[in-house]
Amino acid sequence: MNGIKYTAASLLFLFGALATAQEEAAKTQREPGHLNQSRFKQMYEEFATPNTYRTASGAPGPDYYQNEADYVMDIVLDDKNAKIFGEQTITYHNNSPEDLEFLWLQLDQNIRTKDSKALLKDGSGVSMAYTTDQFASTYMTEPFDGGFNIEWVRDANGKPLSHTVNFTMMRLNLPQPLKSGESISFSMKWWFNVVDHTVSRARSGYEYFPKDGNRAYVIAQFFPRMAVYNDVEGWQNHQF
Repeated sequence: MNGIKYTAASLLFLFGALATAQEEAAKTQREPGHLNQSRFKQMYEEFATPNTYRTASGAPGPDYYQNEADYVMDIVLDDKNAKIFGEQTITYHNNSPEDLEFLWLQLDQNIRTKDSKALLKDGSGVSMAYTTDQFASTYMTEPFDGGFNIEWVRDANGKPLSHTVNFTMMRLNLPQPLKSGESISFSMKWWFNVVDHTVSRARSGYEYFPKDGNRAYVIAQFFPRMAVYNDVEGWQNHQF
């Protein structure tokens, strides 16, 4: 009987402790963290506040706009050396209500520069064992020398335009703000080495066919292109 009494008392003590812990947890407020933590959470917090540019559904409103970029390009594919050379003139139309002090362009090919940070984040770890050729190809070869080589950037009068390259983005520093409703034209000359995607496992590049002595090219994002400017984020100048 004494054993039963002790067991019953222990259970009552345990339930009491659990109830007390639950009350304490209810009193303690959880520190707020990042929003939208669940992959299945509805996206109400991700939508911009409705305004004259966009409705609550995200559809264009009466003041919705899109900036426009027109390209005129002269592209040369050097098949012998697997290089692409380009000269292009971009005319950018500021249809937004804001004056723009600078422009942003995307240099997506810079993901393949020799010192690309992508080489650090895309690693697959260290294997437990390597064959000699696997180790040599992984750690003893020179990285591919890719990425845009910008030879010059000029305004419509042929004068150099100040610009800053930050990995896969380039900021064009305008001599004076581009006012709302105005346009600007500028030219660029550039080139880059095309990657052999069968070696680097890249999504795009070329594949060489020794039997035929030629290459097949599939290349995306092969020219410097304007970044998007909109009413929600301003410049979308995120790295590629």
